[in-house]
Amino acid sequence: MSINRRSLVKAIAGALALTAVTTAVPAHAAQGRTVNIALEGSYEPWNLTRPDGTLDGFEPELARNLCARMHVQCRLVAQDWDGLIPGLNGGKFDVIMDALSISDERKKAIAFSTPYANTPAVFASACPGILSKIPSNGALLKLSGDPAQVKPMVDVLRKSLKGKTIGIVTGSVYSNFINENFKDVATIREYKSAPDHDIDLTSGRIDVAFDDAAYYASALSKPGNSSLCLTGPRIGGAIWGDGEALGLRKSDTDLKTMFDRAISEALADGTLKRLSEKWFKTDVTP
Repeated sequence: MSINRRSLVKAIAGALALTAVTTAVPAHAAQGRTVNIALEGSYEPWNLTRPDGTLDGFEPELARNLCARMHVQCRLVAQDWDGLIPGLNGGKFDVIMDALSISDERKKAIAFSTPYANTPAVFASACPGILSKIPSNGALLKLSGDPAQVKPMVDVLRKSLKGKTIGIVTGSVYSNFINENFKDVATIREYKSAPDHDIDLTSGRIDVAFDDAAYYASALSKPGNSSLCLTGPRIGGAIWGDGEALGLRKSDTDLKTMFDRAISEALADGTLKRLSEKWFKTDVTP
């Protein structure tokens, strides 16, 4: 039933196809270019689809603000996660805005804007939580990515997750971490989206899921996820790269410059902090 509800949301978003960002366009600005921005529309509170099909959330609201600063017209496009980078490079849209973490691997394919957020990742499981008894439960661990720093924490987690099934969104920056460190001791199950692994987590088909902390701050407040809890440490820092940013084609240098300037202005005047606290109830600015 839950999967059908998700399909319905996607159908609504697809039927509307494009949700216009209401931003006036001066005649001289960007030569009248319309910028198409792609996101899932199902990664709340980063982005979500309302019952009427409109796209909302932290990123759509931020997009409206950035596009107004740039004096360009923007449109939001609903797109499945696994089609974002291929769609961008194929010219289907101009920008990815979907809690996209900057990584060296992705830099080979696309360019990134200045980051507009930086959030840790967390584990979730059925309450009271598989990892609730480890010493770092609830702690924020800022990791550099240096194996000498990461290994002690991973060794503790490996013992607790041995023989378990871990859910992860395929192609996410977190999937590499989970596969590299736990594939030999646990079963890894990959999903197209975060709500999909939560369905299996709630039903007991997987033991634990690993995803963005800001996503889970919203997801665990939903009635359908009332049996789930965060468990273990919150893992943040340079291990996830420089944070979340817009993804752009490498050839669109002018557009990247425009977005970089707009994001810097939104950081400087407090807009990003205000939107962060509105949607995430905490400051996730980089």
